[in-house]
Amino acid sequence: MTLVFATNNLHKLEEVRKIVRKDFHILSLSDIHCQEEISETANTLEGNALIKARYIKEHYGYDCFADDTGLEVEALNNAPGVYSARYAGEERSAEANMKKLLAELKDEKNRNARFRTVIALILNGKELLFEGIVKGKITEEKKGTSGFGYDPIFVPEGYTVTFAEMGNDIKNTISHRAEAVKKLDEYLTGKFL
Repeated sequence: MTLVFATNNLHKLEEVRKIVRKDFHILSLSDIHCQEEISETANTLEGNALIKARYIKEHYGYDCFADDTGLEVEALNNAPGVYSARYAGEERSAEANMKKLLAELKDEKNRNARFRTVIALILNGKELLFEGIVKGKITEEKKGTSGFGYDPIFVPEGYTVTFAEMGNDIKNTISHRAEAVKKLDEYLTGKFL
């Protein structure tokens, strides 16, 4: 069975392909020759994931899924949240986003945060949502070089290193996206295998 994952982010694509059973063939946006920038205009992660999935279904006809992820920081009323990718501006610079976040938390003792991923699946005319959450803390400085986004400043609960320090193999088994993708995989497996 073929499904389109509405992304061109190679990190995400690789992570998802490692989790979803090989019975399901996962295509990216470039695989279906989708070059459009799909605007994420919703004010929730669920809304943005649905916008992307609906766009692919409507314009390309594929059953598909899309995700949206946000970093929610307790002391900042769950900001940056849905605006995580462009927190420091439209250029979507991970470096600038981290710098802004660390500056805003400079004198803050409460460093609690969580990553939340929502996956929207459109399959046989049905829309379903799957959520993954990983709780942790924001560090006071960047540590590590692997991963992407806010990984160098986020330490997941139960660990003493950032996502960027632990490497992708470990991160991909415990991350918010991994949790949401596992739920997606369980659903697909139960339905089709």
